[in-house]
Amino acid sequence: MSKVCGVDEAGRGPLAGPVVAAAVILPTNHNIEDIKDSKKISPKKRNNIYNDIIEIADVSIGVVSHRTIDKINVLNATYLAMEKAITGLDNIPKISLIDGYALPNKDIKSEGIIGGDNQVECISAASIIAKVTRDNIMKKIDPIFPTFKFRDHKGYGTKYHMYTLAVEKATPIHRKSFRPVKK
Repeated sequence: MSKVCGVDEAGRGPLAGPVVAAAVILPTNHNIEDIKDSKKISPKKRNNIYNDIIEIADVSIGVVSHRTIDKINVLNATYLAMEKAITGLDNIPKISLIDGYALPNKDIKSEGIIGGDNQVECISAASIIAKVTRDNIMKKIDPIFPTFKFRDHKGYGTKYHMYTLAVEKATPIHRKSFRPVKK
């Protein structure tokens, strides 16, 4: 097992739901193909690769709720989710490679790589884990608020979601600090 951890998040931009971060340490000699940025893989293939990663890697997930996002802002909530993911790993990484910027917490050795989910395999793996995990959370929430169809847009500000927010009251899982929800 490598001592390099890849970290990425999913769900910074949506108007509803949590932000999710994943930390992944891949085995040095694995045979998973097509690990790349989660946004560049079809949902079906992404789910298959997710299962492959979970089976062989050291994986940890950090989830920070919409309530905490509203209290501390989405950037700080993202850092918190990343810290939770890293500290939840079975193996302590020598360094955590973060998609974007290094963590402000100096107790966790990290290096930021802009566009890392396209460049570094362990970050790409983390992007897949974070995306599938968050999508699954939003699919589970969907039946509670069927009018909003969270299973379709996962809380992002799609035309349908914006229309529904305009004619319906925001749900308890909406991020009240986000401008379109405040209105």
